[in-house]
Amino acid sequence: MKTFEPNDDTTNKIASYYQDILQNIGEDPTREGLLKTPERVAKSLQFLTHGYDLNPDEILKSALFKEEYSEMVIVKDIDVYSMCEHHMLPFFGKAHIAYIPNGTIVGLSKIPRIVDAYARRLQVQERLTIEIRDCIQRTLNPKGVAVVIECTHMCMAMRGVQKQNSSTTSSAFTGLFMKNDATRKEFISLVKSKLH
Repeated sequence: MKTFEPNDDTTNKIASYYQDILQNIGEDPTREGLLKTPERVAKSLQFLTHGYDLNPDEILKSALFKEEYSEMVIVKDIDVYSMCEHHMLPFFGKAHIAYIPNGTIVGLSKIPRIVDAYARRLQVQERLTIEIRDCIQRTLNPKGVAVVIECTHMCMAMRGVQKQNSSTTSSAFTGLFMKNDATRKEFISLVKSKLH
């Protein structure tokens, strides 16, 4: 996977805005600790939103294999780091993803990569959950997909209601995970279990 490199022109444009932001919040952007802050923030922001430059479908398609395995495949405890589109504050947590193959499997490392491709955009957790589900369903055409995401949102913890210990869980299902209660329960049970 290609290493992220910030764009110099974009860095300069964003940095100039942050120079103004620092002044508008009452800071002195010429003091020693803030001299390079606009540039650092500009580079950081590009990294945190570089998912716009990634094609999740192509990421999955790069490692598809014909296989007759037809039981549930789960990748759980995938780290999620994203930014709330309403306040541009972080939200972070874990994603748990399963699919039931229909003649095609995908290289396991590709599932966390599509999580990052969608998470590294301005997001809401609900849409992130659905985008991951739909990408896997569209690309692999499995018998079912299950996605559960659990996150802490800094827009709730640091500001607003200031509830530091709250978390948000979202889920999205297709196919057998929707139609078959036992399949969905098995997925939830396996996500909760510690098998290693």
